[in-house]
Amino acid sequence: MKKKLLAVLRFSFFLGIGVFFIWLFLRNLTTDQKQEIVKAFKIANYWWIAIAIVLGLLSHWVRAMRWRTLIEPMGYSPGKGNIYMAVLVGYLANLALPRLGEVTRCGILTQYEKIPFNKSFGTVVTERIIDFLTFILLLFFLILTQSGKINYYVQQKIYEPLQAKFNLELSYQSSLLWVMILGIAIVVVLFLVFHKRYQTSKIYLKFKSLLSGFVTGLSSLTKIKKPVKFLIYTFLLWTFYLLMAYVVFFSLPETASLKLDAGLAVLVLGSIGIMIVQGGIGIYPAIVAETLFLYSIPSTTGYAMGWLIWASQNVMILVAGLFSLLLLNVLNNKGNDDIATNAAKNTEQSDAREGVRELERSEK
Repeated sequence: MKKKLLAVLRFSFFLGIGVFFIWLFLRNLTTDQKQEIVKAFKIANYWWIAIAIVLGLLSHWVRAMRWRTLIEPMGYSPGKGNIYMAVLVGYLANLALPRLGEVTRCGILTQYEKIPFNKSFGTVVTERIIDFLTFILLLFFLILTQSGKINYYVQQKIYEPLQAKFNLELSYQSSLLWVMILGIAIVVVLFLVFHKRYQTSKIYLKFKSLLSGFVTGLSSLTKIKKPVKFLIYTFLLWTFYLLMAYVVFFSLPETASLKLDAGLAVLVLGSIGIMIVQGGIGIYPAIVAETLFLYSIPSTTGYAMGWLIWASQNVMILVAGLFSLLLLNVLNNKGNDDIATNAAKNTEQSDAREGVRELERSEK
């Protein structure tokens, strides 16, 4: 009961955060701006969203095949259909509770492919670590290539409002320099004062665990039997993720001219929202709106775009996950029935042959 209660409280907490972000964004909108969002949903070209859904299904197929490359060296060869549907059901489970999907898809392989849970779960951990490393690389790449737009955002959205509120007279560049100097000074002072205590602090232990995860993830690559194939799958996976967001831009006239760099920004920064709040509900559209501000897209259009991307992928997971859950049971039971039928036929044929031989012996 305690575990169930904690699970319900956790789900309610993340759902509450999502609802809070929805309220936080909508409360500052005028009636005209809310109507603009509704209009965006009405005029959207849903053929592009359908293409994004297909790309999403392909990305999950690639993830399943990449997972299969990690399982095969252990001596198991799960069916492509089963492992694909296990991934889809896993994503469906993740909509309910964080990390439930990883446990669920491993349990499915244990049930239908007889792969020990601990072995398949180990490969999922490796897979997640590699994905996190890939995300960090993309984040650094985004910062390096979009530094000008990020500085513009900080100046427009953070510095200028603070300047107007507190009557600051320093320029943006000098203020940023002083903030950096002050930040470094605070870190140095805190280190000198608490350097004996920080090694047992939760923050230090968390950072140490994260660093250990990086090392583990890198070392995991050396254990992969087909590293080139694995890296190709990883590249295709994140390419599909990028295209899933990018093609939805074409569904609205205001965002149709955006380039792949905007798609990358939405992919990376939107992923942070999904990490913070379960499924990204509420926060994902808000992050997309703020991200597209960097590319001169009005916040109302950006917010509508965020909902279009979020809704299309989650509806796809909901439908495909439920369908896979039903299909897994039907197909695997059918397979078991076929085996039983074949065995019965073989037994009947064997009995018939034995009866013929017995008849021949009696005639002789």
